[in-house]
Amino acid sequence: MKLSTKLTLFITGSKLAIVGLFILLLPFLIRQIASNYTNFSLRNQQKKVLQNIDKKGIDYYFEGDNSYGSYTMLKDEYIALETVAQTLKLDTIRDTKRIVEQDTIAYRVLSFTFQKNQKNYLLEIGKTTASINHYNDALQRFALYVLIILIALSIVIDLIFTRQLIKPLGQIIKLRLTNSRFPFKKKHGNINTSTQDFKYLDHSLISLMDKINEAFEKEREFTANASHEFMTPISILQNKMENLLTEESASEAVQEHIVDMMKTLERLKKISRSLLLISRIENEQFSKQEEIEPQTLLNEIVEEIGHRLEEKNIHIDIKLSHNKRLSHINHDLLFQLFYNLINNAIKFNKENGRIQISDLIEKGYYSIQVSDSGQGIKAEDIPHVFDRFKKTGHAENTGYGLGLAIVKSIANYLSLKVLVNSIPGEGTSFKVIFEVEQHNEVVSQM
Repeated sequence: MKLSTKLTLFITGSKLAIVGLFILLLPFLIRQIASNYTNFSLRNQQKKVLQNIDKKGIDYYFEGDNSYGSYTMLKDEYIALETVAQTLKLDTIRDTKRIVEQDTIAYRVLSFTFQKNQKNYLLEIGKTTASINHYNDALQRFALYVLIILIALSIVIDLIFTRQLIKPLGQIIKLRLTNSRFPFKKKHGNINTSTQDFKYLDHSLISLMDKINEAFEKEREFTANASHEFMTPISILQNKMENLLTEESASEAVQEHIVDMMKTLERLKKISRSLLLISRIENEQFSKQEEIEPQTLLNEIVEEIGHRLEEKNIHIDIKLSHNKRLSHINHDLLFQLFYNLINNAIKFNKENGRIQISDLIEKGYYSIQVSDSGQGIKAEDIPHVFDRFKKTGHAENTGYGLGLAIVKSIANYLSLKVLVNSIPGEGTSFKVIFEVEQHNEVVSQM
């Protein structure tokens, strides 16, 4: 799972958890807010009553009686004033019940005693709890809507900020890892970011890529030089052995040994030529400006390798229904690629076997497939078939050698994609894929 996805899920999950917790606490919070507001309102009414008494006197309320009481029309609120004992001292706000016209009504009542004209008075101001809770549901809905809007807004802001924050990481992955082809380009542009961790990661990857390139250059230079230098002593040895064969003093047994040694030298010469070819490909010493017709190319290969087919009585069938003309390609390299594939199809095929070559255009890609009826490749060996000198496991001294390694190098250089499919005991197929939508240029994946 991507980092951006994890952050998105975490942010969304945390916000939803907050919303859930708030919904659970909302009724309690609303009740607390309503209760505190009611207390505040009762205290304000107390202040107003006391101010009126100070300005207008206690008789303003009593009008000659010993007590005063007043209810609103719906009995939602009331105010009461009466004379009490001097020893009574009250200053409370509490929930209680009152009987009004034979109805028992729950009130939240402020009780406060005060001295006036050497008398002790009790002031009570009440508000029904029903009227207090009347707006609770509406307040809860309003608070919930506001919370949801704020949470949604914060999620959007967090996602935008997170995307901008990790955008340099995506660029690093894309430029340094996903879209990089080996060998890496030597000029690396720094990622534009103010995050020190991303800067450190980018610089570390650039340094690592440079070191890998340096090691690869040394290995490639050694391979090229060693392969080239091997050719001279091998040729000298071949000439000397050829001269020994012409000498009449050499016995038949000696001549047989010389022939065996010459065959070994010839194999060594082929290996050196193959290594040298791989080195030239990796050094990009071939042009890619030619146009090729696959049918013609494959006919050339079959003509050259025909004697191998006759040795094992293998039938080859070439059916290119599209025969798409390929551009931006190199004839010699593509020839070598298909030559090695067909040569392997012969090498690992059975007597009186068959090889089938076909093509297909699908999803904007043109592909050519080489299939054989040979012994196949084990599933665990398929990922390693392009490794140099990898043993097949079919016999102690047989292997894929450099043939498929050359195929891999050519495919990488020409930006081709090669897929392998095999069933042990039934055969193997190699599919070479070209892209035909953009000037026949190709995507590489080995």
